[in-house]
Amino acid sequence: MTTSQTGSARSRRKQVTVTDIARACGVSRATVSLVLRGSPLVHADTRARVEAELKKQRYVYNRAAANLRRQTSSSVALLINDLSNPFFAEFAAGVDEALGEEGYVTLLGSTGESPQRQLAVLGSLVEHGPAGIILSPAEHSDGAALQRLLGAHTPALVFNRALPDVDWDFLALDNERGARLATEHLLSLGHRRIAFYGGHADSSSCRQRRQGYVAAMRAAGIEPDAAWLVECAPTRFEAARQTGELFACAPEATAAVCYNDNVALGLMLGLSARGVRPGADFALTGFDDIAEAALSTPPLTTLAAQPRACGRLAAELLLQRVRDPGAAPRRVIAPVTLVVRGSSGAAAM
Repeated sequence: MTTSQTGSARSRRKQVTVTDIARACGVSRATVSLVLRGSPLVHADTRARVEAELKKQRYVYNRAAANLRRQTSSSVALLINDLSNPFFAEFAAGVDEALGEEGYVTLLGSTGESPQRQLAVLGSLVEHGPAGIILSPAEHSDGAALQRLLGAHTPALVFNRALPDVDWDFLALDNERGARLATEHLLSLGHRRIAFYGGHADSSSCRQRRQGYVAAMRAAGIEPDAAWLVECAPTRFEAARQTGELFACAPEATAAVCYNDNVALGLMLGLSARGVRPGADFALTGFDDIAEAALSTPPLTTLAAQPRACGRLAAELLLQRVRDPGAAPRRVIAPVTLVVRGSSGAAAM
């Protein structure tokens, strides 16, 4: 027999079925199906015997076909706006952990803050028929366009940034209170010329954090100048690159409430490059408490948001929506806690 004939014979070889595995093990088809789905109802010895036979016969589980038979999906799509930000990497890990514990697989996509790419990636993810969608929207997202893409019956949860024109479940951090706590902390150290640095004003999370900063300043009898609200992309690179813009807008500033930890860490680099010592010559705070915040020089004062726990909560909320699609949309605000470290320095002179 030639090589091509051998390949043809193999391609015609009968596909191994659940019935074949059940017959070889002397168990029911239902038992094999339970093993394939990871059910705890199967005795350990039986599970081991079935798994050995699956491996021996090289059985391939057709998950898509199983989903069609059960009219369910075993996957959930997760679309993140910026996976380069450690906060969102931790958030995604929490989502995946919680989904995995419930037998779901995470389909992960990233948009890089592009609304156009967001529509394209989401369209591809929807083709896999996920049980639901968790979305951290890109800046300038069109909520109505996203809802048209997903349709009326796809369970969805929005994280971090509010989307106009949608009625999906929403999970966010306590942005306003967090920024207010950071500002009050700097005020308590004697600072009065405090800037708000980073983020874009048309982002709901940035807008809320600015509101907390302004409220704390006004409560202290200080009306912040509009020039003290300095925009930049919420990345470490841009925050470092635009440090000069901060001092051009607020030349007398002695402290800054930063939009997030990435911005704060970038500003620390920018300050150092200008010969300004973070935590000694200039005080600053972050927001998120990514793992690196405690290891920076100096360690970063920030708002702890527990991104992995937020990811787990997002997954739990979405699965509740999957099980009860008719429930009223929910809005959940996750608390944050001020963690004081060296970057805010000692009391201002």
